[in-house]
Amino acid sequence: MANPVLDAKKECQALLQSALEKCVEKGLLPAGEFPEYVVEIPNDSSHGDFAANAAMVSARAFRKAPKMIADALVSEMDLAGSSFAKVEVAGPGFINFTLAPGWFAKTVQAVLSEKENYGRTDFGKGKKVLVEFVSANPTGPMHIGNARGGALGDGIASVLDWAGYHADREFYVNDAGNQINKFGLSLDLRYQQLFKDGIEMPEDSYHGQDIIDHAKNFADIHGDKYMHTSEEERRAALVAYALPLNIEGLERDLAKYRIHYDRWFRESTLHEDGSVWKVVELLKEKGHTYEEDGATWFKATNSGADKDFVLVRSNGVPTYVVPDIAYHYGKLVTRGYDKAIDVLGADHHGYVPRLKAALQALDVDPSRLDVVLMQMVNLVRGGERVKLSKRSGKAITLVTLLDEVPIDAARFYFNLREANSQFDFDLDLAVEQSSQNPVYYVQYAHARICSILKKMDTEGVVVRDVTDEELCLLGTPEEIALIRHIARFPAEIIEAAKAYDPAKMTRYALDLATLFHKFYTACKVFGEEESLMQARLALCLAARTTLRNVLAILKIDAPETM
Repeated sequence: MANPVLDAKKECQALLQSALEKCVEKGLLPAGEFPEYVVEIPNDSSHGDFAANAAMVSARAFRKAPKMIADALVSEMDLAGSSFAKVEVAGPGFINFTLAPGWFAKTVQAVLSEKENYGRTDFGKGKKVLVEFVSANPTGPMHIGNARGGALGDGIASVLDWAGYHADREFYVNDAGNQINKFGLSLDLRYQQLFKDGIEMPEDSYHGQDIIDHAKNFADIHGDKYMHTSEEERRAALVAYALPLNIEGLERDLAKYRIHYDRWFRESTLHEDGSVWKVVELLKEKGHTYEEDGATWFKATNSGADKDFVLVRSNGVPTYVVPDIAYHYGKLVTRGYDKAIDVLGADHHGYVPRLKAALQALDVDPSRLDVVLMQMVNLVRGGERVKLSKRSGKAITLVTLLDEVPIDAARFYFNLREANSQFDFDLDLAVEQSSQNPVYYVQYAHARICSILKKMDTEGVVVRDVTDEELCLLGTPEEIALIRHIARFPAEIIEAAKAYDPAKMTRYALDLATLFHKFYTACKVFGEEESLMQARLALCLAARTTLRNVLAILKIDAPETM
């Protein structure tokens, strides 16, 4: 699997190490090893394609000025057979490497060879990662926060997969606890209203139209039969009827959003198989609990949390956090995942230390759980914020959003910013067919490449394999900038995976589209001399492949015409 940038960085390190050994042999530098240093891509390409600070960090170890160290290393550096055309010392001792044309040629060839697999690496070494996201309460339709969480979580799983991890997607169904009790209460009252006057809905119950519809449909099937049963039986029947329909709806709506889970995990199974009480007993056995006022408390402060908290109330009912502890313990111990990643709303920031403290007390390394906290999104239309009212039941849901905004635009927009940043989702711009619309701008670049290739076919030009010598003809600033960016794709995927940040992919796609548009404007393809024309066609193909692959990570279409 090609990773041109990483390979070049490793080559820089090998050249530096070889030069150091020669310097030591000739007495130019004292014997020793480089302290840890970095090889990075300078912001300004006039400073070379790669820059190393090896001499800068070695001043103390070698007891010489950084520039003297750098001059000695460069004097003994042999670039013959390497990917570099030039190496020089800059400023107080940076060592700058400039790539040779052959490296750019090999990059294009790598993309043409790997096709739909270009960008994939083995960085993750096949480690098992479970990404849990959305996990909306199945008591109603998904709201706009779930829409962002869906695109974000799915994007995280995708970049992990491309970076060489084994990433599974999971939805945690909260089909037990207070939310379900409130769901049953709301259904019960709406059902009773159909047959009896004077039934009021408490302010904190669910007031959405979906609750009214469920109650009516249930009554259409059963009539007033459950008006003559106990409250417990009536609510159980209503929940048994409505909850599976809601879960089916969640699965259907998320599938429309191009999200497919490997598993829908039900909280109720943790109660049924004893997992909930198992973690309580484990914490007791390990001496991490105490009794107070009839309740069982967890000594969370002993494991890094800010305060202790209740595990089991005085009435013998576990608190909401216990099933969560059992769930994560199961992920990392019973089910054997190397890493668990949760995508949660920013309001869960206080919950994370509690969960990590419990895992530590259960002898599970808390660093194996990573939580991505997601900020809110503001919907904007006509320059003004769209008001959302969850209690009234008139909130914009995922489904109503997708009825108004194309799926491609929704998935792209929700990954435009890092998870921890708030941003405005412009509903007008998301449907606009102009370069101001970022997803349109990227897709148009792909369609433009397809148009070039179609024109070649119409004109009878056969796109053939090219040689490295022909690809070395690509030397304009626009061509070099485009290839350089294409080469960064595998490394960008790794960075996105390490940071759990699919926004790096949308930014990469936008930059790639911009660089291709600049190339298209500056460099003629059809009508050039044969070798140069074929080289530029090969670059077009490489750009198209890379665009397709980054859009595939984001699960966004790559149209051939627009």
